[in-house]
Amino acid sequence: MKTAPTQPTTDTRRIYTVGELTRLVKQTLEDEVGRVWVEGEISGFRRQASGHCYFTLKDERAQLSAVLFAGSQRGLTVALADGLQVRLHGELTVYEQRGQYQLIVRQVEAAGQGALLARFEELKRRLLAEGLFEAARKRPLPLLPRHVGIVTSPTGAAISDILNVITRRFPNLHVLLAPVRVQGAGAALEIAAAIDRLNELSARAVAGGPAAGALSAPLDVLIVGRGGGSLEDLWSFNEECVARAVARSAIPVISAVGHEIDFTICDFAADVRAPTPSAAAELVVGRKEDFELALRTQARSLRQTLRQRLTELRGRLARVRASQVFHAPRHAVERAAQALDALELRLKQALAGAAVRPRRRVAESRARLQLLQGTRLQAVAGRLESLQRRMTRAAPVEVQRRQRQVAALERQLQALSPMAVLERGYSLTRTADGKLVRSVRQAAPGTTLCTHLADGTLASVVCPEPRTKNQEPRTLPGDPHVQKREE
Repeated sequence: MKTAPTQPTTDTRRIYTVGELTRLVKQTLEDEVGRVWVEGEISGFRRQASGHCYFTLKDERAQLSAVLFAGSQRGLTVALADGLQVRLHGELTVYEQRGQYQLIVRQVEAAGQGALLARFEELKRRLLAEGLFEAARKRPLPLLPRHVGIVTSPTGAAISDILNVITRRFPNLHVLLAPVRVQGAGAALEIAAAIDRLNELSARAVAGGPAAGALSAPLDVLIVGRGGGSLEDLWSFNEECVARAVARSAIPVISAVGHEIDFTICDFAADVRAPTPSAAAELVVGRKEDFELALRTQARSLRQTLRQRLTELRGRLARVRASQVFHAPRHAVERAAQALDALELRLKQALAGAAVRPRRRVAESRARLQLLQGTRLQAVAGRLESLQRRMTRAAPVEVQRRQRQVAALERQLQALSPMAVLERGYSLTRTADGKLVRSVRQAAPGTTLCTHLADGTLASVVCPEPRTKNQEPRTLPGDPHVQKREE
């Protein structure tokens, strides 16, 4: 038997290693998909010591791993946290060591303004409940401040607008700028720290001495703000740390954030809200010309008042000079001496009369008292004698009446006594245990009975009564409880 020769086989399959296949998938994703925008909810957020952030972006159907490196977080205006709805922009790639596709995030946006507005309203309600926005906490601005502190960006439009207004209105006003970032990660902490720092420098200036630092006098007012922008751009002024720094400031604070239609938490916590930075500068200082005009007006009014007062005093002085007191002063002394003598005489007369009148009143009162004592004693004695006679006559009569009442009550009691009923021929029958017999059914044959009569008791035993078939049981006449005794 012959067998056919074996033909060599050729394997045309392409077999990849795990690393090769993963690298192919990575290259395909990066080439075909590349940079994308994706929206979802953050879950499992964690920040490593290196500053890199790792989290999962998910929706109701799938999830995607994402990483935000520390270098990509500059200018980030959204505080990432679990549950936050965001839009992410970045490259879709594969983490080869795990074979897991992921998004390398380059840009972060809140998914609409809904999430930010919700955070805004929640913080506003909480701080309002604490009383941080109460009108009673608001302080008035000084009329003419000499030293003004400003917390804003040194390169923004806000500082330019504020300085232009101040220079135009009051060129020699002292201004101290605390430069800060007004948007991005960490900007809120810088703003709060700058407000605290200006308060500290102002307090040192009040104390005086070398420790006063750069301030020779305390600050009168603070301006905190920035120019216009989106809700995300202004978000640093909606952070809780800024609101609390504004609320605890010992210096009155003007909030000047954004445009007239923009409202922030900083506005509610501040003593005064200005619609724009320029308006804040106008609130701080009026125009120098207006102050000068007001001073001139006040000076003119003061001069007129002084002239009128001087004229009045001169007239009074002239009338005093023309008075006779200055021409004949002895006459005034003599009139005063005569009046003094008259007063002395009236005083002596009054003292004499005051001594006589009390003595007379005492004598009259003593006589009346003696008269009243005699009359009243006689009346009382007569009344007592009359009462004694009445009592002597009424006592026997009352005793007899009471005795008659007692006798009548005794007769009634004897009539109602059970012994009186027994004396009339009736009796009471009880069983051996003392129960009153009210029915023949209580006295079965063989029962021992005790019958109570008026003069003693009788003991008896119930015997059965013989009877014929048709004979009815005989009952005792009358009440079965009380039997009448035969005479």
